[in-house]
Amino acid sequence: MRGSISISEAKWLTVTVTITTLTAISISAYILKRKWNALNSKVHELEASLKSCSEKCASERQGRIRAQQALRKELTQPKSENQKLTYYPMTPIGIIHSCFSTRNGTPRQPLLVPLARACLVFNTTRVPPASLEGLAEYSHCWVIYVFHLNTDLEKLWKHPSKSGFKAKVRVPRLKGGRMGVFATRSPHRPCPIGLTVAKVEAVQGNKMLLSGVDLVDGTPVLDVKPYLPYCDSIQEAAVPNWLMEDNLLSVASVSFSEDLTSSLENCWIMTEKKSLYASPGEFQSLIMQVLSWDIRSLSQRNRPHDALLKKENDEVIGDTSDVDEHQDETAFVCEREQNFLNSKEVIYHLILEGLDVSYRIHHDGNVIVEKVSTSAVLDNKPNSCNYLTWKDKLR
Repeated sequence: MRGSISISEAKWLTVTVTITTLTAISISAYILKRKWNALNSKVHELEASLKSCSEKCASERQGRIRAQQALRKELTQPKSENQKLTYYPMTPIGIIHSCFSTRNGTPRQPLLVPLARACLVFNTTRVPPASLEGLAEYSHCWVIYVFHLNTDLEKLWKHPSKSGFKAKVRVPRLKGGRMGVFATRSPHRPCPIGLTVAKVEAVQGNKMLLSGVDLVDGTPVLDVKPYLPYCDSIQEAAVPNWLMEDNLLSVASVSFSEDLTSSLENCWIMTEKKSLYASPGEFQSLIMQVLSWDIRSLSQRNRPHDALLKKENDEVIGDTSDVDEHQDETAFVCEREQNFLNSKEVIYHLILEGLDVSYRIHHDGNVIVEKVSTSAVLDNKPNSCNYLTWKDKLR
């Protein structure tokens, strides 16, 4: 009897356990199904949200494209029938660090002073160093820049009727004669953009060493292009007769006083760290090359010199721009003989790498360099542009 009861209890216990297990499994399956449904619903929501975001981004992108197209069209469309102006996004990509601290002495044309060096430092946020790869393989390059030191720049922001732009300028080779601005290299232009050619000495990182430059320190650069002899050099090119006299602005000779060497060596101690030149001797050669041309402005060569003795600053003694358009009209009627009598007494100043080079020029065209001293004009070149940076490549 007890044996049969034990068997019944065992069977009942087994059934109970089985039912409990099935119930637990059912409950677990139900819970899992609910979680799965919830997750699946969440996935669908996320997919729908992602699709919505993608469609919104695509719509915004199309909107931006349409807006840019409309803006570009607006900028290139004439503002009115009477004022057809076109504007384009343009900003400097680099800055010139030149041996010419001021406009005074900066050559009127490129390659006239082979030793004239400049370091072009590119803005890496706009021009990655990779942009310069291959440029060192060219001997020369074109540099497009801004005449940033023009004294009449603010006038160009005005309406053309109020800008006071002059269609003709005085030309040094014509001794005061006027010529249309587009027939000259005058810096005073309706768009103050300059074009020059320079020798490529070396390229390193985001820097470029140039020589034969006619660029003043701090010049903003807009673009650089390689010089291509096969298409940039035109053998049959013709120029007006008044440009054929190559020696019109050259001087007879350049000599140095006995004090020049010692004064230059004394100044070299503080200049050497930033200088683009290897030694005082090479710097003296630069002085000779620069002063081999009459760097005085047209008014300085024509007007009485005693009027200039009172002002020895860059605006009066130092302005050697291609024209003297803003000078007094009476400056061009002075007698040449009066200039000859006073010329020996005038001391002119040339600022190179922050050093003041004092010199005189006689009526016969002989230049005497008196001394070199420090000046109030600072040499703003970074140390990374000095001769030591480039000496291995200059050899």
